[in-house]
Amino acid sequence: MTRLAISSPAFRNSGRIGVYLPNDGEMDPRPLLRRAWSMGKRCYLPVLDPLGSNRLWFVPYRAGDALRINRYGIPEPTHPARARVRAGALDLILAPLVAFDRHGHRLGMGGGYYDRSLAFLRHRRHWRRPRLYGLAFEFQRVKRLRAAAWDVALDGCFSEVRRHDFHHALSTREHA
Repeated sequence: MTRLAISSPAFRNSGRIGVYLPNDGEMDPRPLLRRAWSMGKRCYLPVLDPLGSNRLWFVPYRAGDALRINRYGIPEPTHPARARVRAGALDLILAPLVAFDRHGHRLGMGGGYYDRSLAFLRHRRHWRRPRLYGLAFEFQRVKRLRAAAWDVALDGCFSEVRRHDFHHALSTREHA
């Protein structure tokens, strides 16, 4: 997965990358994270909005930064509030998932955090930033997922064996 990701234009052309720390069997992006740091990329981890809006903020993350466990048991950096940035400030977000299909539909863990945090992307047709790529094992690819009106489709997905690129000629509703 790391080799496929770093050779992709989406990764090469990104200076600010949102990534996650693995939890509950998710694909482990830490080798990719280390490679990104060695390439001079700035990496950010998602943190829950402390006001409970069920949205994500992203904070800078470097090796050795202090982490705390959030209410879901996921480690988050302990940076001050002023360090947080919105998803739109990033060039690329690498998201965990449970399943994905050939249209770029993503099934997450059910909280809707990424969809709410990236909802603004559903209204953009030509200029999409950040790019949204999933990280998944190939066995997580399914034939078809039903998309809801609020789902934000992936631009692509990196698995252990290949890069999947998705083209969004149709709206999410038309894929349902």
